[in-house]
Amino acid sequence: AMEDACAKFVSQKISKTRWRPLPAAALQPPDLFATGSWDNEDNRISIWSVGDFGNVGLNGEFQSEPQLLCDIRHNGDVMDMQFLDQERIVVASSTGTVTIFRHHQNNQTLSANQRWEKAHYHVDQETSCGGAACTGIVCNNPEIVTVGEDGRINLFRADQKDAVRTIHNADSSTLHAVTFLRTTEILTVNSIGQLKIWDLRQQRNEPSQIFSLTGDRVPLHCVDRHPNQQHIVATGGQDGMLSIWDIRQDTMPVSLLNAHEAEMWEVHFHPSNPDHLFTCSEDGSLWHWDTSTDVAEKPSFLHQGGRSTTHFSHSTINQSVISAWISNDPTKDRMEITNLIPNQTLSVNTLDVLGPYLVYGTDAEAIYVNRQIFA
Repeated sequence: AMEDACAKFVSQKISKTRWRPLPAAALQPPDLFATGSWDNEDNRISIWSVGDFGNVGLNGEFQSEPQLLCDIRHNGDVMDMQFLDQERIVVASSTGTVTIFRHHQNNQTLSANQRWEKAHYHVDQETSCGGAACTGIVCNNPEIVTVGEDGRINLFRADQKDAVRTIHNADSSTLHAVTFLRTTEILTVNSIGQLKIWDLRQQRNEPSQIFSLTGDRVPLHCVDRHPNQQHIVATGGQDGMLSIWDIRQDTMPVSLLNAHEAEMWEVHFHPSNPDHLFTCSEDGSLWHWDTSTDVAEKPSFLHQGGRSTTHFSHSTINQSVISAWISNDPTKDRMEITNLIPNQTLSVNTLDVLGPYLVYGTDAEAIYVNRQIFA
């Protein structure tokens, strides 16, 4: 619930929040995150530290709020953002440009490290007004894949000036998001409700598979792949529905779950605990979906304190595959959903989860850090 989250009010609408990845062997909790803003005269990329852990209040709560370490101006709205490694962040702009910023930890500054001007464009790259928004990026260092409202897919490599590969007419509609399925395969979602798989080893500019939501052509805004089971993918779209897909199977979603009352902006499986999934929406809510086995034994305190918790019977889900998300194990007969921010009104544009920590950003010009998402 809101009371578990520490708020920091910033004078800009936040479009993206991302945890800095931890080094592979690290046991410590996440310590730094980046934010990007949109719809402001002067948009910024900012790096924040989570705040001082030593400072515990009378009831055991943390009193610290996130501290701004450094920031830098960004041209255009920040449409997407992902850490490439510990120091570099790749940022997608509404101008069509893709920039890598470097965080210099010795003196806490940010600088533009590399830039692909108008990686996405409508008419041609040369005209001043030709840029098309870069809507989504995904990184697998040193590779970076970008998609845009121009229907293009670019494959870049950090430290290389030109695109390694561009699929110019990948889609006739806007591509909204992209994820890696494996190192040579990506999956895109578009504004007419389709998922497409692209094999980057193939020279042909055609998807290897197409999936679609039947009939409705509801625009899909976000996608995430299950971290351990590469065939399981979650998408969210204009109607707020959560769809779970098994891409080994037929071209329809395995389950469609009623979720938010407006656009779903982001969906993320927890990277190390993927029985948990998080979604956020234009309707001001942020949902924690829990399919872990012991739902039945959970203490009932989850139902107090303004949390709205719903149980879904799994009988409504097509029982075709065995995973926590698509399960025919009779013990997993329900899924628990908790709205972590019951009284929010403005859009929750973005979220990221790492370890026990959740960070999210809103149009109410605030960022929130929740340090106990599994409490």
